[in-house]
Amino acid sequence: MYKYTIARQLATKRVITNRGDEIGKLSDLMVNEASGEIESLVVELDRDSKIVKRSGARERTIHVPYSAVTAVSDVFIVDERELTKTEEK
Repeated sequence: MYKYTIARQLATKRVITNRGDEIGKLSDLMVNEASGEIESLVVELDRDSKIVKRSGARERTIHVPYSAVTAVSDVFIVDERELTKTEEK
């Protein structure tokens, strides 16, 4: 029950960069089944986002590595530099 409550609290949280640019909202988490560690966030993109427009992303979702997350409160804050590194791959 406890894990379900935490997961429910995370559902649909907004994801923004450390510069305040909106990316989208949390859709899902990718978790390593063996270790239980979060590997990445699956983010449903906000089509009006500066980040999305700049990258030219055509997909509806992107995977943001959990290592890019710098803070979690009312929103997920991700390091924009880490985000651009994953776009280049």
